[in-house]
Amino acid sequence: MVNLRRLTDQAKKLVEKRGGTDALKEDAEELKDIATGEGSMKDKAKAAGEAVKEPGAPGEQEKKPAGSDPSSSG
Repeated sequence: MVNLRRLTDQAKKLVEKRGGTDALKEDAEELKDIATGEGSMKDKAKAAGEAVKEPGAPGEQEKKPAGSDPSSSG
């Protein structure tokens, strides 16, 4: 029999390890863009494989902390 509590806990740990739900949403959006973009299935599969190696959207590490954008102050 499947232990749903254990399965749920493992899923939560995996999501947190990859950066939380926001990173998960960004990953899904990136994969959607790859799937609907141009190119062969082989190219899309390679791009998707590369995309899931790093959590979050491309350039995520380059983002600045909230409130550090000088254009947001007024």
